[in-house]
Amino acid sequence: MSKKLRGQQMTPDANGRRLGPARVTRRGVLGAAAGAAAGALAGSALGAPRRLAPSDRVNVAVIGAGGQGASNMSKLTGQNIVATADVDYDHVLHALVDKTGWISPARQPLKDAYDKAARFTDYRRMLDTQKDIDAVLIATPDHHHAVAARMAMERGLHVYVQKPLTYSIEEARRLLALAQANPTLVTQMGNQGHSGDDGRRVVELVRGGVIGPVREVHVWTNRPVWPQGVTKPQPQAAPGSLDWQTWLGPADVNWGYSPDYAHFNWRGWVPFGSGALGDMGAHLIDFPVWALEPGLPTKVETRHSRWAGNASLWDTKRPAELTSYPLASVTRYEFGKAKGGPLRLTWYDGGLLPPTPPGFPANLRMSGDGGVLFVGARGMLMHETYGERPVLIGEGLDEKAARIPRSLPRIQGGMAGHELNWIRAIRGEEKISCPFEYAARLDETMILGVVALRADQPIEYDGAAGRVTNVVDANQYLSRAYRKGWEL
Repeated sequence: MSKKLRGQQMTPDANGRRLGPARVTRRGVLGAAAGAAAGALAGSALGAPRRLAPSDRVNVAVIGAGGQGASNMSKLTGQNIVATADVDYDHVLHALVDKTGWISPARQPLKDAYDKAARFTDYRRMLDTQKDIDAVLIATPDHHHAVAARMAMERGLHVYVQKPLTYSIEEARRLLALAQANPTLVTQMGNQGHSGDDGRRVVELVRGGVIGPVREVHVWTNRPVWPQGVTKPQPQAAPGSLDWQTWLGPADVNWGYSPDYAHFNWRGWVPFGSGALGDMGAHLIDFPVWALEPGLPTKVETRHSRWAGNASLWDTKRPAELTSYPLASVTRYEFGKAKGGPLRLTWYDGGLLPPTPPGFPANLRMSGDGGVLFVGARGMLMHETYGERPVLIGEGLDEKAARIPRSLPRIQGGMAGHELNWIRAIRGEEKISCPFEYAARLDETMILGVVALRADQPIEYDGAAGRVTNVVDANQYLSRAYRKGWEL
């Protein structure tokens, strides 16, 4: 039976450090920076992770303990949850208790674990002072991901980072360099479809040639389902439970609080999130990138609805200050160096769907929630957002598919086992599902769509150098500035 709360309050302690909005300069060329970082890190003495046996429980801390963090951590109550860091413990409590004040039996173990854990407002202080942590799960808004992950990894801690892995491409390359230089650290991005049985079968079928060579892929989502394409609201007084300056963290803006930003709606605002691509690209673009191994894009172009704040409905040019992302966009990626030959991938968000290709059955519908359509020389394969419910389109393809053997390992628990896969990998029991060595390149592909959106013109990309070659000004969007004390 669930238990009703009896006067228990989850309020933050007073150890959060508040910092002013001092500015720092942007980083240099990404290719050189990544190379320098990799070289420096390879020779550095990062903290060594504690050796764990399969029988050991992992000491886990969470940064961003409510919302998605609570969902992730509810899978890990069999471990030792030793610390939490969150800017609003009232929000954390609401993730554990329903509207009537009763704790769900499914969330009671997490509530009990959180009550026993050390509590911090500022994760920098947690990472500096809590010495018994083995691993950190990061489920903050996008703009904190890389800073928190870098700090944890430099202390020899395994990390699980919610998608998107990072806010910027420079950050993705920094985390990739850290992971490559420290292979004993177990890293995972939170795109659970990568662990699903259906998604792994999709990859096997495409690689097995069931639909023939693939030169065209369409990817779509119903996101955004949060405020986007709107102007910045007037600031309000932040709730007493919320440490707003720590929530802003690395974001180099002096925006006042609004409920349109925190706690859920931050994804559509340029300083904090990465829009629909950042939210769902890690799920949807994952399968084409995994199955076709196209490398990094060589050209990206985005067409979109208007940026918020323009006077004319028909004017798609950017306002002086980028506040929220456009409501809908179509992004075309060209992979000129793809393993199987040139590939074009088109992304649709805002509820837009791809055009119906020739040969697509009249009685088949594309899911309005999102999906992927591989168009091959001998047929098509379509699946839903997380790789689920794949459908082959073409005569005799089911028979061909039946002859394709399994070639990828299956993850215990499938999609629902993504968090515990990280734990088992830390203990040496199972291979990690989506490590940074893969996730960082997927992340870079996704975020290049945001770069093209902000550039407002087609960009040509040199993946080896990590720079845009045809629009020099667009390179500023590959990195970002940080507030003092929150630098990468």
